[in-house]
Amino acid sequence: MGDAEIKASQWRLVEVGRVVLFTVGPFKDRLATIVEIIDHKRILVDGPSSKEKSIVPRHAAALSNVTLTPIVISKLPRGAGNGAVRKAWEKAEVEKKWDQSAWAKKREQTLRRRQLTDFERFKVMKLRKQVRYEVRKTFAKVRSTEEENA
Repeated sequence: MGDAEIKASQWRLVEVGRVVLFTVGPFKDRLATIVEIIDHKRILVDGPSSKEKSIVPRHAAALSNVTLTPIVISKLPRGAGNGAVRKAWEKAEVEKKWDQSAWAKKREQTLRRRQLTDFERFKVMKLRKQVRYEVRKTFAKVRSTEEENA
């Protein structure tokens, strides 16, 4: 018989230690970790953060108010206390991983773009046009040299 290759699913599972991002409510855009699963719609979360504005106190949250991230704090025991969660959070470098993720960078960029004034949007448009012109110019030069060589 052939060898069977067994892989874990790529889905983001609701599990203890999974880092979540709040999408609505008073903790919108803050990170927390799942400490306990209450039922199929609610979880107990705790978000110890090094930034004072990003702290999420331990409370029950609805799964409809959060988005699961790919970051998981491994080997976090169910119902872990506040201190244990903080130590595991710092050991796993959750905030550093989040800041380096493409998801966080894209969210930051859209937030920055949303806050631009009309004149700043105009400047961005002009800069993008300049970049596009330079790229097309160099591409045309490369294409013309290849046509001469062919």
